[in-house]
Amino acid sequence: MSLPLQGKVALVTGAGKNIGRMIALTLARDGASIVVNGRSDKASVDAVVAEIEAGGGRAMAAMGDVSDPAVPPRLAAEAAAKFGGVDILVSNAGLRRQTSFLDMSFDEWREIMSVALDGAFLLGKAIVPQMVARGGGAFVALSGISTHVGTPNRCHVSASKSGLEGLMRALAVELAPHRITCNALAPGAIDTTRGASAGAAPPNRVNRPIPLKRFGTVEEIAAMVRLLVGPEGTFITGQTIHVNGGEFLT
Repeated sequence: MSLPLQGKVALVTGAGKNIGRMIALTLARDGASIVVNGRSDKASVDAVVAEIEAGGGRAMAAMGDVSDPAVPPRLAAEAAAKFGGVDILVSNAGLRRQTSFLDMSFDEWREIMSVALDGAFLLGKAIVPQMVARGGGAFVALSGISTHVGTPNRCHVSASKSGLEGLMRALAVELAPHRITCNALAPGAIDTTRGASAGAAPPNRVNRPIPLKRFGTVEEIAAMVRLLVGPEGTFITGQTIHVNGGEFLT
């Protein structure tokens, strides 16, 4: 019996650790070939590739900073050379920083915006033509709860995620004739390993109650991505899907 994503190719950015890693593993288990992207930690990316291959799947490492305009076209070319093209794009790469608005430099603002928002734009420009040629596809961008509830010291992160949601809504309409769905996924508090540059959890993250009284898991986020990009998600487009245990209600 064929797997639901058999024959599909997925590019997952920021896939060396945490949510990105689990998305890559989950899509691979359902049959997709995975292009595993990371910016600098090649050991982690190679470990994800090895884990997928050990489970009988197909994967390749594709390193590069997606905010560099030269990188997404190269990733697209590498994916085409190895697997024939990309059907599923998961724009997960992003940076977490904490700096007060009054202390924030323009360089830091641009760094955050460039990876999350510019990166998604550049990836779409490089990958969507492949999706069109392959008869359709799915584009998912990872947003976050902070853009909906307001989080101190993270205005650059919130702004970048708001931009991602707007980009997905606009592309959902524009790319619908090509059978390409575009959605944003906004995780709440997820149990992940925070990098040193991310700092401690934001203060209102600690104090804001979660009705389900627990953090979410990377598996739960990956499962929602799998739904959006799989055969069951082909009538879902232009949406922001919240996975947060009731911490933010729409």
